[in-house]
Amino acid sequence: MHDALFYIFSAAALIFAFLVILNPFSRNAVTSAMFLVLTIGSLAGLFVLLEAYFLAAVQVLVYAGAVMVLFLFVIMLLDLKVEERRGFKGWRRKVSLVAGMFSVGVLLHFIFRSFHQSTLHRDIGAIEGATAPLGQLLFTQYLLPFEIVSVLLLVAMIGVILLSKKDLQ
Repeated sequence: MHDALFYIFSAAALIFAFLVILNPFSRNAVTSAMFLVLTIGSLAGLFVLLEAYFLAAVQVLVYAGAVMVLFLFVIMLLDLKVEERRGFKGWRRKVSLVAGMFSVGVLLHFIFRSFHQSTLHRDIGAIEGATAPLGQLLFTQYLLPFEIVSVLLLVAMIGVILLSKKDLQ
């Protein structure tokens, strides 16, 4: 039963993540945001199977709740009709292609590196679903990635504020 649930949740996460990017049902960004909520819910199910109940609850409450509400506010706040008409032309298309190739390269690097060395077993053995060892790891060993994510979210918020202003010229 445990294996069947793993395959169901992982297949659902992959399918919904694919539908976030290439949505065949609608060109509306709100539909993609809803598929992202379903992806996050599937990942929470995988955390429950790992007996990491705190991470599953944080996944649902913080990401599916608060962050998705923020995404929906941004989608509703921005005038996406103007953005669709503008499209990607010239240097924007080239920058997007380079950024996409870089992201795929980083992803493949970490996938191939994970086959050669496994550091995850050491960390999961220390965590075992409890919150205190998770916080200890988060603020000692993984402090730099944690701070990078916080700065990235700050930059995204500033970008949203600047994009939402109509009269920048």
